[in-house]
Amino acid sequence: MTRVAVIQSNYVPWKGYFDVIHDVELFIFHDDLQYTKNDWRNRNKIKSAAGPTWLTIPVGTSESRLICEVEIKDPTWQKKHWNLIKTHYAKAPHLATYADFLKDIFETRRWDNLSVLNQHLIRTIAKDHLGITTRFADSREYAPEGAKQERLLDLLKKAGATSYLSGPAAKDYIEADPFRDAGIELQWKDYSGYPEYPQVHPPFEHGVSILDLLLNVGPDAPRYIWGARQPI
Repeated sequence: MTRVAVIQSNYVPWKGYFDVIHDVELFIFHDDLQYTKNDWRNRNKIKSAAGPTWLTIPVGTSESRLICEVEIKDPTWQKKHWNLIKTHYAKAPHLATYADFLKDIFETRRWDNLSVLNQHLIRTIAKDHLGITTRFADSREYAPEGAKQERLLDLLKKAGATSYLSGPAAKDYIEADPFRDAGIELQWKDYSGYPEYPQVHPPFEHGVSILDLLLNVGPDAPRYIWGARQPI
C-alpha cells in the first residue's frame, strides 16, 4: 500500500501541512499548476504582540504562470522576514535553536524561484526538524496529463498510489467515484484536536506558520502535531 498526498508548495506552511506529510508514504509537490495570488504560495503568518502578522515574498500578481515558474526578483524580502522573526520571537525559548537554519535561509542563500525555496524549506523542516521520514517528489517527475481531477488521478496512478490523503476543503469539488473506479482509496485529513502550546504572544492562534511552533516549543514540536491526540 502506498499512501500519497499531493499539495502545492506553500511558504513555511502551518503545522497541518506537515501533519499530512507525516501521514503518507509519498508526498508530491504539485507545483506545475497555475499560480494563485493572495494565497499561501508566497506568504504566511507569524505571531506578534499585535496579532498575526504576514510574511509576504514579493513576486508580482500575474496568474499567467505556473507556481514552478514564479521568479523572486527582489531579494530584500529575506532581510525583512529575518528581522521580523527576530523581533517578534526575541523572547521565544528556541530562537537560538534554529538560528543557524534560519540564517542559512534568510542571510546566506539567495533565492530566485519560489517553488525551489518553498520545497527546500518544507523538506528541510520535515526531515531535519520534525523527524519525518516520508519520501518527497515533484509532480513534474510523473508528467501528469489532463485537467483538474483527471490530472490528479493520472498523477496518482503514475506514482503507484493505492490511497490518497486529501485536505478537507477538497470535499467541495472532489468526486469519489473516479477514485474508487481507479482502485485508489480516498481519505480525508482531520485537522481537529490539535492542543494549544505556549505562544510568546497570546491569545493562542493555531493558523500560523510552523515557525511559530518550532520557536516556541523546539524539539517537542512533533508531539503538538501528530501526537496531538495523545496526552501531552
